[in-house]
Amino acid sequence: MTLIDSHCHLNFPELINRMPEVLENAAANDVHRMLCIATSWENQPEVLKLAEENPEILAAVGIHPTTEGGHEATLEELIEATAHERVIAIGETGLDYFRSKGDLTWQHERFHRHIEAGRATNLPIIIHTRAAAADTMNTLREHKAEECGGVMHCFAEDWDVAKQALDIGFYISFSGIVTFKSAKAVQEVAEKAPLDRILVETDSPYLAPTPHRGKTNEPAYTKHTAEFVAELRGIDYESVRDATTRNFYQLFSKAKP
Repeated sequence: MTLIDSHCHLNFPELINRMPEVLENAAANDVHRMLCIATSWENQPEVLKLAEENPEILAAVGIHPTTEGGHEATLEELIEATAHERVIAIGETGLDYFRSKGDLTWQHERFHRHIEAGRATNLPIIIHTRAAAADTMNTLREHKAEECGGVMHCFAEDWDVAKQALDIGFYISFSGIVTFKSAKAVQEVAEKAPLDRILVETDSPYLAPTPHRGKTNEPAYTKHTAEFVAELRGIDYESVRDATTRNFYQLFSKAKP
């Protein structure tokens, strides 16, 4: 098996302008598939174009919780967008009280629509949560998100939140954050979470893992995160690689190995 970067933003300028090199670096580091995530309705065409032109790249469609000022997709538009053969998930979506302030009714309503789209299409949803874990988990439960399933991407919470997500059938995805010395709570989750329920990702171009922290992140660095998780768990890298790849196809069942 090969490794999968389950969450990246290849359409962002730091990466799309050097795509041949990014894909070459990924392949040289055991990463032969990556899921590129839309963050607005306006950048969705870029994401779809990358997925159409590169067999290694798959796509997710949705509007990031902090995106403002663009087109607010309706439930029908979200559902229609998933008909594209390369679209395997909805998101990223969720709640963010760190960057967004004031009356966040619009953010909650957007989140609700994404969950409904997931349930209507039976596609998993990709969850972003920051400074909003309790409300995020309550919303997932109240809106029956377990019916479509999904992943807590770039997990940065503690074991209590992880357990709540696992209890409704969600997966936990670890980014470069897990390699940071200060991320003790995340490391505890990476040790405790069932091996058959974890994924690895970069969230590139952000959050490069140690030893590349502070630099532009890219899918090739998924391997550093997988190796670190393996070390935490006291198992070999290949075990984490193979498990997270199996888990990816289990969760994102529209994707074919």
